Amino acid sequence: MPHLYTAPQAAALATTWRRTLSAGTAAVTPATIRKWRERGHLTPAGLDDRGHPLYALPDLAAAERATRGRALRLVGIGAP
Repeated sequence: MPHLYTAPQAAALATTWRRTLSAGTAAVTPATIRKWRERGHLTPAGLDDRGHPLYALPDLAAAERATRGRALRLVGIGAP
């Protein structure tokens, strides 16, 4: 079974990826992870013992990649 991540853990991973690409200017928060889920970019792969959603790394990477362009434009990086 793949390792699953909570929203805060997923946010930290996605922030690391974005900062690698954007010189430290774009961050991902747990609220962003929840928005990705609401907008259909990310689907929980399971639930923790408290019923909170858990996310798989491949799904998280796909959601980050799908939303990266808009996020970078919002912080002034990339084409408008």
